[in-house]
Amino acid sequence: MFSRKDWVTGSSYLLAAAGILAVLSLHLLHGLFAAMLVYMLVHLAQPLVGKSFAGQRGKLLATAGLAVLVVACVSGCGLWIVSMLHRGGGVEAMWVKIAETIESANAVLPPWLPSSLPSNGPELKAEAVHWLREHAPELRLLGKEAGVALAHILIGMILGAMLAVQEVASPGSRKPLAEALMARIHRFYASFHSVFVAQGKISLINASLTGIYILILLPLLGIHLPFGKTMVLITALVGLLPVVGNLISNTIIVLISLSVSPLAAAASLVFLVLLHKAEYFLNARIVGGEINAKAWEILLSMVFMEALFGFGGVAIAPILYAYLKAELKAAELV
Repeated sequence: MFSRKDWVTGSSYLLAAAGILAVLSLHLLHGLFAAMLVYMLVHLAQPLVGKSFAGQRGKLLATAGLAVLVVACVSGCGLWIVSMLHRGGGVEAMWVKIAETIESANAVLPPWLPSSLPSNGPELKAEAVHWLREHAPELRLLGKEAGVALAHILIGMILGAMLAVQEVASPGSRKPLAEALMARIHRFYASFHSVFVAQGKISLINASLTGIYILILLPLLGIHLPFGKTMVLITALVGLLPVVGNLISNTIIVLISLSVSPLAAAASLVFLVLLHKAEYFLNARIVGGEINAKAWEILLSMVFMEALFGFGGVAIAPILYAYLKAELKAAELV
């Protein structure tokens, strides 16, 4: 027979699984990540502030002030990133350049491929109009969805700040089910922290090396790529996604290099292949050290989660894999 403790623990697992499924099904992942990010930053900075305040009330006020400061800084950083991406045409102009590069590549493509693509302006326009008519409902919802996502992120940041303050305000004992649920939540947060820190290190190294290549090395060789700073920033952002992020940034860099010259594209391809090979060692050392997982394990979990939940599944897969592994270890099953 199951004991009361077994029933409580099992119920907490079911509630945790239901919560994760609800977040993915209701597209609340950006809000969840925003909450955990703010919560993590408050906890990281809390020891520095706590030393200057004595007593429960002082620590509570210090944590509340710190939480407000963290939310303001994260919001400001987000606005700065958006402004940098859109400065001087930014991302929009870069996409246009990539489209022009792909179009101009028709001359070197196999004969059968250009024949299946629109070959002139009017035909391309007709295809675009047809696509817009077919996807008009989705496009009308795009602006609304962006606004809803922004609201979820803001609410998530506020919730993360409130949770950090709440821990200081009432650190008392909890009922058995609440205690078991908090164990699940803290273990999930620990997995988020490990994956975020590991991918942050890899993203920083990747973006730094890419910046040296695009902004220093290539200009010394007389090759100047457009949108250099934008590509470095995109590399840093998408680098937070294991494996997939590198594919996105590498494709952009090679296509922009091709718009300059085939030599620049070849040089970029060689550089990125070498960098990608080096990142296998980085993943094994950094990610493997943080969550005790190999690159193929993370990739397999991402493929599986993408098939179930789309891009949201890709984003949460490394965290969920690390969390499941931590739960199995805690239960002494692996």
